[in-house]
Amino acid sequence: MAAVGASSTFRAGLVQMCTGRDVARNLTELSRLVREAAAAGAQYVQTPEVSVLMERDRARLFVETRPEEGNPAIAHCQALARELGIWLHLGSMGVLVKPDKIANRSYLFTPEGRIAARYDKIHMFDVELPGGESYRESRNFEPGSKAVLVDLPWGTLGLTICYDLRFPALYRALAKAGAQLIAVPSAFTVPTGQAHWHVLLRARAIESQCFILAAAQVGNHENGRTTYGHSLILSPWGEILAEADGEGPSVIVADIDMKAVEEVRRRIPSLQHDRAFEVVHSSSDLHAS
Repeated sequence: MAAVGASSTFRAGLVQMCTGRDVARNLTELSRLVREAAAAGAQYVQTPEVSVLMERDRARLFVETRPEEGNPAIAHCQALARELGIWLHLGSMGVLVKPDKIANRSYLFTPEGRIAARYDKIHMFDVELPGGESYRESRNFEPGSKAVLVDLPWGTLGLTICYDLRFPALYRALAKAGAQLIAVPSAFTVPTGQAHWHVLLRARAIESQCFILAAAQVGNHENGRTTYGHSLILSPWGEILAEADGEGPSVIVADIDMKAVEEVRRRIPSLQHDRAFEVVHSSSDLHAS
């Protein structure tokens, strides 16, 4: 919910990255792009999933991943948010939560550098893709169990990450709980991105009647992975307000007018029309006369 007297409009910025295997270099690039977004007037800036480190080698992943307490990447982002006076949304980074498990965790930092919200990715990307690509996120990562909302000065933001996008019940639950904007920082593969990225994001915007803010990874990464890019800002009507290309790191911004959420929900009040139902399996009797 927006603070009393707060403006209904703000500028959102999305940072598109090609994260590698060197944490210090990744943070330097993150800072450069976040500063570019802030210089373009963005008051809220979001980075992609796994902004701090993209690593597929299990041994190296666990060597490079730290617990939250005393984590230099978190301290770096807190200082950056304070320096720029922005709401900085670190789309996600790995945080060591057990000796053999990492949380894929989002952080939202206030303009004072305080942690306003944390969200651990709920749905794990465990798939075999055509062409031989295999992903087993649950091998290294511990899934979250709580959906998270947080109040910005302009409205209420729901937090999700990447593969969560394929689970519409989460988005409807966030919208019905008060979300007016939903973040989807991501690292979509090229095949799934080409097939589903735009369609799924537009569907979630239309179904939840929320603004969708989706910063993406892009390009050929040091660990051998290739990601789709096309960071998107979408209106509650499903319109594309800003889009990055699929070529390389970049920044996009768009002006968000929160009144659009009320207008869309007034035009089609579908969030008020849920009805309880049961699923039945009806089979015909093939031997009936």
